[in-house]
Amino acid sequence: MTSLLSRTRAGRRAAVVTAGLATAAIAALPLTGTSATTTDAGDPTSSAKVDVAQAKSDQAAAKKAQAIVKKVDGDAGAYLTSSSKVVVNITDAADAKVVEQEGATAKVVAHSAKELKAAEAVLAEKASIPGTSWAIDPTSNRVLATADSTVSAEELAQLQSVAKSLGGRVEVSREAGTLSTTARGGDAIWAQGGGRCSLGFNVRTAQGPAFVTAGHCTDVAATWYNDSAQTSLLGTGGTGSFPGNDYGIVRTSTAGPSTVNLYNGSTQAITGAGSATVGQTVTRSGSTTGLFSGRVTALNSTVNYAEGSVTGLIRTTVCAEPGDSGGSLFAGSTALGLTSGGSGDCTSGGTTYFQPVGEALSAYGASIG
Repeated sequence: MTSLLSRTRAGRRAAVVTAGLATAAIAALPLTGTSATTTDAGDPTSSAKVDVAQAKSDQAAAKKAQAIVKKVDGDAGAYLTSSSKVVVNITDAADAKVVEQEGATAKVVAHSAKELKAAEAVLAEKASIPGTSWAIDPTSNRVLATADSTVSAEELAQLQSVAKSLGGRVEVSREAGTLSTTARGGDAIWAQGGGRCSLGFNVRTAQGPAFVTAGHCTDVAATWYNDSAQTSLLGTGGTGSFPGNDYGIVRTSTAGPSTVNLYNGSTQAITGAGSATVGQTVTRSGSTTGLFSGRVTALNSTVNYAEGSVTGLIRTTVCAEPGDSGGSLFAGSTALGLTSGGSGDCTSGGTTYFQPVGEALSAYGASIG
């Protein structure tokens, strides 16, 4: 797994840890001429704009799903269908009436959230192999584990053996490409000494204004600039948490706008933070690839880096490339996450993982909007 933080100096291409995925050598990318393409989740090479109506519908449905799950004690998760219908998994048929009274579909499944989390704990103990990841998939009621191209045949056999011992609660598959981490929301930020990431969200704290980004970015440098020539200081005192988590904060002298760059000459106002839901349409803004959308495929994902494991990540079908690290994941005016890492690119598509922004805000006593 290689870092998706864009580096600018050959001498600094040694491994850099980025949240959520194991990292290896860092590929340097040009800092100019990057694209600002938008796409829908179905076609990663399309120039179609993000479906705003679908995103709003999903956002409302996601809130509804989260509320219903609380009423049935989060029995086995919930997800949205492609038409924004809410499906709530239950292990006790008696809960079906509660779910249906709320206008959602109840689906009786074999495994509770507790059972699937126990399976994840076994994977963490016996199969934390760099290049692997796993997350609970509410649509299949299983833990879906993946192994990228860096995982050897012997390591894959080890993962499959552990999965088999868990009696059908875990499904293992290969994932194309290599998992790696990726660095106003979505705008380019340059590290002192070289390297580029993307700004996540501008925030307010008791200590003053700041912005949040990926922790693997603030691990690289504490001082950040608005330009590659490093003539326009953006912020100092950067600190973060990585691995384990993948969030960081940089203090600024002035408050930045609570907006995200849409890379079409306009911005999206961000008024607060929220939680993602499986099946929800989401959008990512980053300084390498601009604006891309996709769907949430899992929550609480674990990704194993060479530098250590990162847990609690949002898995999506959104693509990302080096330099997009730290960029904004959002739905409408709601902030959801910070770009951590993934596999693939924005030509062929891929999987990208995001640090939930709520954890970062709680850690730093920060607020958005």
